[in-house]
Amino acid sequence: MVALQKAYNSKGLEIVCFPCNQFGKQEPGTPAEIKKFAADFGDCGTMMDKIDVNGGSTSPVWKFLKGSDAKGAGDDVGWNFAAKFIIDKEGKVVERNGSNPSKSEATIKALLA
Repeated sequence: MVALQKAYNSKGLEIVCFPCNQFGKQEPGTPAEIKKFAADFGDCGTMMDKIDVNGGSTSPVWKFLKGSDAKGAGDDVGWNFAAKFIIDKEGKVVERNGSNPSKSEATIKALLA
């Protein structure tokens, strides 16, 4: 994610990260602690506050993402770091990718062209 942010942010790519403590209790900290932890890895984009991505308290953003018609979008998220959604300039979800963000690089390039 950091590499994609560096390569394409100046061309219009905006990466938005949503911390979630539903997966292995990996993000139990406060928003400030989570943002500092993520910053140690480099600029990964805009860091949002912690939310839920599954269950009864699913964030409206994640309801939208999972409810889109992108391949695999309707599935619950097994791990928040392995759910990457590519959204075009009109707000349509065009792709859902797993844990390898570089697989989406061609889609990102095409959307930014």
